[in-house]
Amino acid sequence: MANMSKTTRILKHKNLFNDVFKRQYSDFVRGKATAAANLKEPVLFHGEPSGPSVVTPIPGPRSTKLINELETIQNTGAVQFFVDYDHCLGNYLFDADGNVLLDMFTQIATIPIGYSHPRLMAALRKPENIASFVNRPALGCLPPSNWVNKLKDVLLAVAPPGLTNVQTMQCGACSIEHSQKAIFMWYQRHRRGGRPPNEEELRSCITNEKPGTPEICVMSFHKAFHGRTMGALALTHTKWVHKLDFPQPNWPIAPFPALQYPLDEFVRENREEEDRCLNTVRELFEKWRLKGNPVAGIAVEPVQCEGGDNHATPYFFQGLQDIAKENDAALLIDEVQTGCGSTGKFWAHEHFNLREAPDLVPFAKKMMTGGFYFKKDFKPTEGNRIFTTWTGDPSKVSMLEAVVDVIFQEDLVTNTAIVGDYLMSVLKELQKRYPGLIKNARGLGTLTAIDFNNVESRDKAVYNLRQKGVLVGVCGEMSMRFRPTLMFQNHHVDIFTDIFNDVLTGLNK
Repeated sequence: MANMSKTTRILKHKNLFNDVFKRQYSDFVRGKATAAANLKEPVLFHGEPSGPSVVTPIPGPRSTKLINELETIQNTGAVQFFVDYDHCLGNYLFDADGNVLLDMFTQIATIPIGYSHPRLMAALRKPENIASFVNRPALGCLPPSNWVNKLKDVLLAVAPPGLTNVQTMQCGACSIEHSQKAIFMWYQRHRRGGRPPNEEELRSCITNEKPGTPEICVMSFHKAFHGRTMGALALTHTKWVHKLDFPQPNWPIAPFPALQYPLDEFVRENREEEDRCLNTVRELFEKWRLKGNPVAGIAVEPVQCEGGDNHATPYFFQGLQDIAKENDAALLIDEVQTGCGSTGKFWAHEHFNLREAPDLVPFAKKMMTGGFYFKKDFKPTEGNRIFTTWTGDPSKVSMLEAVVDVIFQEDLVTNTAIVGDYLMSVLKELQKRYPGLIKNARGLGTLTAIDFNNVESRDKAVYNLRQKGVLVGVCGEMSMRFRPTLMFQNHHVDIFTDIFNDVLTGLNK
């Protein structure tokens, strides 16, 4: 009964909208200069630093020394600096040299409620959680006795509307891998008319031959990123560094809409672009069917994050769902980076008003654990088909339980919607002020980005921001992206704005 009560409470809070909080924030956005004197912003994270503090170049001498030592063990080409995680707090990251940075990239969009949140620290110390940290189970065959309740009370309590099944995994890439396997099994069951596989199919699959190894595929999009393992990499089309030297299947790749901004000024042009892309998707279905390698599913991101924070309108995603239905194919919406509240909805695809739920929704990053939600038709009919040694990690679900409680108690999804609006207003104002440097401010919630007019300026701005105590990310060819925590507030936007304005002024000279 207690478990049911908790699930009901979470579901109730999931749709809660704090009108007073929204009204206060809206007043602040409409007139920062006048409202700031009358508005005391609610404190979401107590005790964090009041702002960045930079005492050495970044990387500093200690980080540089550690990078050189690490280079003797492994490649350090991607290492920026070393971090003192014992002192990181809230929205602020402390490096090994004592520098304090406002973190607007948060470990590649993975920190949900800030560094060292007291609720997460408490979850680590709960007696009922300790065993799961010490004794990591092979969940696929020996789950703990409280596992069913954990799935119901945590993962299913925040499931995308219409999806009632969930499978945990270790990370985002393996969530994509196993989602594809679920699609292929579902598709082949339909092809066989529900009959079990025959002896020839069972024998031939062992040596990668037909008919047990069918020619079927998943359609993906140019500039998509779905992960770096081999199956996920088949759907990834961003940078050569991800793909070079690896054998990959020849699967269909469709164009993703290249929208013009601001969206409300290019409605006709953007509709034409989305129609062009949808028509190509239809053509690719037919082309691959005639080749004898039919498309079993479509994989798409709600926002193409790594590929450049590329957006499409609800019309496009509704069209994709219609095309998938027409061709008896699955629709997979990859929410690894966009899920868990950063877009102003718990799931980004909730912005699209789809006619029904997607067939599969992989998740990871801010969700603490990997996995995927799916419709019941995509559940395997045999054991060991969707399986790894661990098949997820109960300790991560215990951490997510604390995260979910904080999200709904503090109404953090509303927070990202409101603060995202404020951040967007700042970015739009700055692009008006510096038209020769930046353009195309865009986003959903705090999942935002802006383009620079050339890659050199973008990279210099990222470097200069870091030297002044702000950590941001990059994506695509010339984009700067922002992925703050769900605890990010307007006063953090103000800190960023002052520093970003200084950086842009310096680049504009």
